[in-house]
Amino acid sequence: MNAGQGGVKRWGRSCGFAMALALIASLAAAAQIPIPVPRPQPPAAKAERADPFGTLLAREGLAGAKTNIPLVIGLQLGESGGRSRFTVELSDPIEARIFTLTNPNRVVVDMPDVQWRVQNAARPSGKGVVKSYRYGQFRKGNSRFIVDLNTPMKVGPPQMLSPEGGAGFRLTFDLTPATAAEFVAQAGWPSDIQQASAGTRPPPLRTPGPSGKPIIILDPGHGGIDPGTHGQSGIQEKNLVLSVARALRKTLEATGRYRVQLTRDSDVFIPLRERVNIARAAHADLFVSLHADSNDHREIRGASVYTLSEDASDREAAKLAEKENMSDIVGGVDLAGDNPVASILIDLAQRDTMNRSLRFAETVIGALPAVTAVQTASPHRAAGFAVLKAPDVPSALIELGYLTNGKDESEMTTEAWRSRVSRVISDSIDEHFRTGARSLPRQAANP
Repeated sequence: MNAGQGGVKRWGRSCGFAMALALIASLAAAAQIPIPVPRPQPPAAKAERADPFGTLLAREGLAGAKTNIPLVIGLQLGESGGRSRFTVELSDPIEARIFTLTNPNRVVVDMPDVQWRVQNAARPSGKGVVKSYRYGQFRKGNSRFIVDLNTPMKVGPPQMLSPEGGAGFRLTFDLTPATAAEFVAQAGWPSDIQQASAGTRPPPLRTPGPSGKPIIILDPGHGGIDPGTHGQSGIQEKNLVLSVARALRKTLEATGRYRVQLTRDSDVFIPLRERVNIARAAHADLFVSLHADSNDHREIRGASVYTLSEDASDREAAKLAEKENMSDIVGGVDLAGDNPVASILIDLAQRDTMNRSLRFAETVIGALPAVTAVQTASPHRAAGFAVLKAPDVPSALIELGYLTNGKDESEMTTEAWRSRVSRVISDSIDEHFRTGARSLPRQAANP
């Protein structure tokens, strides 16, 4: 090797060493540049897209950031040979109480307040012993899981299993075959629930007189364990009507003319009797219950207003009242001594209240067509709605539209629609109190 060749090699080694240093420096610099990594989508994202009103309520702070509350993160159902086993997976151990009820046959699991974060829960075939099930918050501090049965079953004692194999705490209970007589013999409300129900008495009849600003009670239907109906996109009635009620409260309070209270201001179940008692205890001047309708005929759309009557104005009104009056059964409420489907008996003292209710209903029906679709045939109907039974509070139930109709559902998901409807109902309430001394309208017509 001559000197020239050695120099070339030394230069090559130096050059290669320099390039290596440059490469290392560049890599080090690159390592300091943050690389954007797609964040994993939260499990609830799909559900939030399907239920924009649930997302809206959470964004407005209704859902709340609850702490130290157990999470329900899984729900499994095993069915085999006429037997079933439920497994509820939780983040923390809880104490649960299980009992059975008749008419219809069902299993009720009472537990402390939990947050339901169940994804892809196992659903029964409906052909076995389990017809269906539902879960949610029953009232403050109390969640409830209800299983509807196709046949009488015996419920085994609940067990709380410790975490193992990657699973969390598990609450399990078995359902085994029983005769009808055995089921009836074991069914019934726990004594403490019966005593609590017996101790609840409705407020006395109010004494008419000046009381300052009129008190308006807004009643978002359903809630908690009772979701109501739902749209094709997954929107739940309980979330839709709560959103409308909050918007209407804001509109009414902005006038400075009313005191406004909601029967529920979160996703919680309120029994029908309690909704009525809330209005009566507040000495309300008007009670407005908000709902969304459903129908097997998806072409049917439009809002309607219902008032109380012993006799339904038509078959559809009677059917709707029966469905709405079943809310307490859906929620697992003790109905001893109070049949929600029984005839509504109206005495003379309630006639004036009914007439005021009619006046308000006619006012709303006259105003709604300016901002939303209204049923063209008989938009004002009447039936025996249990939630309208307060004898001393004018009351009306507004069905805002049909979640089973694509056009109605699409409109009801928008903030603009919610704002328009809230403004019109608020204006109707203004008109109702301005014209209180005028002549009263006709009764809801029977077709």
